[in-house]
Amino acid sequence: MSIQKTLPRAELAERSELIIVVGGDGTLLETARTVAEYRRPMLGINMGRLGFLTDVSPDEISEQLDHVLSGNYYDERRAMLYASISREGKTIAESYALNDVVLHVRDAVRMIEFDTTINGQFVHQQRADGLVVSTPTGSTAYALSSGGPIVHPELDAVLLVPICPHTLSNRPIVVSGDSEIVVRLTPTNRAQAQLSYDGQWNIDLEAEDIITIQKRTHALHLIHPPGYDYYEILRKKLHWSELP
Repeated sequence: MSIQKTLPRAELAERSELIIVVGGDGTLLETARTVAEYRRPMLGINMGRLGFLTDVSPDEISEQLDHVLSGNYYDERRAMLYASISREGKTIAESYALNDVVLHVRDAVRMIEFDTTINGQFVHQQRADGLVVSTPTGSTAYALSSGGPIVHPELDAVLLVPICPHTLSNRPIVVSGDSEIVVRLTPTNRAQAQLSYDGQWNIDLEAEDIITIQKRTHALHLIHPPGYDYYEILRKKLHWSELP
């Protein structure tokens, strides 16, 4: 007789020395957010479509795992964000994000009105479809689609990328990774807004809600097989250098 026991994800992470994620980038994003506090190294096996983060292909699993388990791998740290939502002085939600924290319209096509401050300094009040606050890792995701730059994951930076701003001169900003970013929905905001963590967990917002975003104290420990090349991944996934 065989007895199988399924451990809760948190307990499994706590007991592990290495977390192997089998799936797509979305699976790795969810896992990173869920087990971030345990600070275990993570390796991704790509069973999805893109594979920016899960860079071991299924046909190379055996060979690449042998390399990794013998200590032959590329080791890097990926910054994560911590974002909390305050309403009338109370925190109503908080979580981590590896890619981005996104303020966006929930249903109707209507602009959100919000203020932004960085390290206590007022930046702007704007009307837009939303705002992407992204790590360098997330700069190739929603932020890129919204017109933001690609930022190398080793840089200590945070991106603020407006989504379809009403004022066309409102452009993306790249700030220090140590910045505290505060976004406040104005009292006059009438749009039904949400805050999204890595596009997977959505929180409904109300006028005058305050979103505080900072870099998480501990980075994600991500490992890659030998021969990992960030620029090669960009060439392949974004189809650079292809002749028309």
